[in-house]
Amino acid sequence: MRALVARVDSFGDVLLAGPAVRAVAGSAEHVTFLCGPRGEAAARLLPGVDDVLVWEAPWAGPEALPVEPDDIAAVVADLGERRCDTALVLASAHQSPLPTALVLRLAGVARVAADSVHYPGGLLDVRHRRDPGHHEARAALALAEAAGFTLPEGDDGALRVRPPSAAAREAAARLTGDGPYVVVHPGASAPARCWQSGRFTETARLLAGAGHRVVVTGSAGERALTAAVAGAHAADLGGRTDAPVLAAVLAGARAVVVGNTGPAHLAAAVGTPVVSLFAPVVPAARWGPYRVPHVLLGDQLAPCAGSRARECPVPGHPCLGDVTAVDAVGAVDKLLKESTA
Repeated sequence: MRALVARVDSFGDVLLAGPAVRAVAGSAEHVTFLCGPRGEAAARLLPGVDDVLVWEAPWAGPEALPVEPDDIAAVVADLGERRCDTALVLASAHQSPLPTALVLRLAGVARVAADSVHYPGGLLDVRHRRDPGHHEARAALALAEAAGFTLPEGDDGALRVRPPSAAAREAAARLTGDGPYVVVHPGASAPARCWQSGRFTETARLLAGAGHRVVVTGSAGERALTAAVAGAHAADLGGRTDAPVLAAVLAGARAVVVGNTGPAHLAAAVGTPVVSLFAPVVPAARWGPYRVPHVLLGDQLAPCAGSRARECPVPGHPCLGDVTAVDAVGAVDKLLKESTA
């Protein structure tokens, strides 16, 4: 059997599909992962993925894109060449899986499963209803189970990525240097999910003052931010890590201080404790650090809760505005003490 798992969203969303992918891979001869460009690097890290097909679905990104018939025809042709027998379409509770399911049907996929509250007609063979209390990772796995796929014996269902290659480990070691360290990752994809950069800067300074070596990570587009946060008291790795090297850097850390963004899930996937600066624009119960020691900071009952806002809708950003650098450092200390208890 040749199987396909589709999650056409972002880096973190794709990482949360990992347990479901492993369940599918336990029964399938070959697993293709269909993702968008923002999720490609994560898809290539997932155990069980044999082939990655990248396509920017016009209904999946933060910006509205035109629907181009030639583009749809091209991805249908690409999918058809892969001759997939069965597929899971993974999507968040607020998204519809049906447009993606239609593309898979056009490509000749015989059996399609998805969570859907809407009548799917002939688009789905397995129409599953997700438990609203499930974490996104557990919801994806529940869909896989409803479609007949179960995790292999001994797989605990936690997030996981492929072990870093020797080259990735060596690159991470060169960047981080010798000795234990704590990672501070100040960026996030949406402004509503960002803690004030000055608080991250103060956190890095306080951690260094307490005797921790501090490493600041971020994308190439966040170099100005990481440089400001690192200052003279931390190593600035902004723009210097691809996904495999970042995974190795996070795997070597004692703890990570990070917002609700992809690297938080990557930290969980490598088993590193997380101090999560979590704005409740999406629920922490569904999107927080999964199956890893963590401390959640931020007012989860703030007025923005559940709004899915990308720009903070409340003056003063109260959900994270009351969290101090002292709070973050205290959370790091708590996690480190628990890890050595």
